[in-house]
Amino acid sequence: MAEINKLSVGKVLDKLRSNDAQKGAKTTQLEKKINTTDEEIQRLRAASRRFKRGPRAGTTGPGPD
Repeated sequence: MAEINKLSVGKVLDKLRSNDAQKGAKTTQLEKKINTTDEEIQRLRAASRRFKRGPRAGTTGPGPD
């Protein structure tokens, strides 16, 4: 007959909590990566808008005659 390993309730709870903590840490890392990527996207979009306007869009001075 197969041997059954019994664990105390405290040990089972500790194992479950450690699994939850590991999942939470992974989720936190993914959220940080997502936030970093979102910031990079915003930066690149702003740079793209600046390039589309052209180098003379922000200059002031006499207009064409």
